[in-house]
Amino acid sequence: MSDEHKKKIGIPDAHDLAQTDTKWEQRRGRDTDYYLYDEVDADGNVVGKYEVSESMSIYPPFGTTMS
Repeated sequence: MSDEHKKKIGIPDAHDLAQTDTKWEQRRGRDTDYYLYDEVDADGNVVGKYEVSESMSIYPPFGTTMS
């Protein structure tokens, strides 16, 4: 999943995303997963922090969004 998230965030190829946590919540008819990442440069230094959310409707037509 992190390759898709790396592309969505716009992380340079020389950097990696290290997942630090995940959270989940359900409210207002949506099931939402939160992924927390540290952006790590080629030397192993943390240069940024990001939160990616993926949300899906729990009712048909089950539309999804990523932000």
